[in-house]
Amino acid sequence: MRTQVGIVGAGPAGLLLSQLLALHGIDSVVVDDRSQEHIVARARAGVLEHGSAELLRRAGLGARMDREGIVHGGIYLQYDGVREHLDFRDLAGGRTVMVYAQTEVVKDLVAARLAAGANLVFEVRDTEVDELTSDHPVLRYTTPDGVRHDVVCDVIAGCDGFHGVSRPSIPDRALTIFDRTYPYAWLGILARVPPSTDELIYAYHRDGFALHSLRGPEVSRLYLQVAPDEQLSAWPDERIWTELRRRFALPGWELADGPIFDRSVTPMRSFVASPMRYGRLFLAGDAAHIVPPTGAKGLNLAVADVAVLAEALVALLRDGNPDLADAYSDNCLRRVWRATHFSWWMTSMLHRAPDGDEMREQLQLSQLRYTTSSRAAATTLAENYVGYPPLDLGGLDLPAD
Repeated sequence: MRTQVGIVGAGPAGLLLSQLLALHGIDSVVVDDRSQEHIVARARAGVLEHGSAELLRRAGLGARMDREGIVHGGIYLQYDGVREHLDFRDLAGGRTVMVYAQTEVVKDLVAARLAAGANLVFEVRDTEVDELTSDHPVLRYTTPDGVRHDVVCDVIAGCDGFHGVSRPSIPDRALTIFDRTYPYAWLGILARVPPSTDELIYAYHRDGFALHSLRGPEVSRLYLQVAPDEQLSAWPDERIWTELRRRFALPGWELADGPIFDRSVTPMRSFVASPMRYGRLFLAGDAAHIVPPTGAKGLNLAVADVAVLAEALVALLRDGNPDLADAYSDNCLRRVWRATHFSWWMTSMLHRAPDGDEMREQLQLSQLRYTTSSRAAATTLAENYVGYPPLDLGGLDLPAD
């Protein structure tokens, strides 16, 4: 087989890259070791930056998002018995975020690519990327019927997540790894209950962080800070709702509860692999970096990577210009480190450390008061939350919204 771009991973990064390349007449093969049903069912991130939502619209993927997503013009920060609103429209030049679950983004992408006749191959095994320093790297995989495929490519995009095969295919000597594990995790639930808030609530509490998010008019997404080794069996429904009510407690406000139909514990870490390119292999999304979810940056970083990569590959494969491909890693890593710092800052400000003392608590409360009372501090949070630097879509030559 022969293709221009072999894409490993059919998550949002890989599928969006395939979509953007197709809009510029560049063919691709997308492979994944998971089933299509598994990919579109995973409960993941739910906040799209202003630029991410705009890119999806301009790539022909925004109709259902705009119909079913929820535009948020800010967030609430709760601490020490108060709940303060940060107005993103005012603080960040009119920009907003869109609450639209990653699950739904992936559904839209799969539908669009299949409708276009794209070559998507699910449930592959023994995936390999080889000959990465040549002009024609090879993507190898075995399909469910046992047939082994060797796909000769011009470029391979590693969009297969933290545990995928792409990054480990790069020699250790060619990568620098930055890694930090946090001493807490999130217990996340999806519940069939209308949200008790109109916008996300980030709550600092002496017993741990809590977050109230939304997934639609009838579904709520909520999180509790727990220990990294916490067992779900220790958290029956009644305990979860009791703890959520306690951490969100505020006079005159009540948290509605309902049936929980999904729950998980997510450890938190910061991880960056540099550079994000080796020969003709380009890493994107979680294959290259992980951030704690507090800053809502994981999915958005993947989208930003793909926007930069698509423009670079169009220039390389269609126009024969390697400049943007050569600059890909540096261009992406500037945003990655900004998002990594913002995610660390939000996490440090809002979570109760296991060894936290009274001084640390007072420092956190001081930071929260400053963030909600100083326009300069509030603007810093707002412009990072909606996306900084703003995603530049000018070079992709897509239709204006």
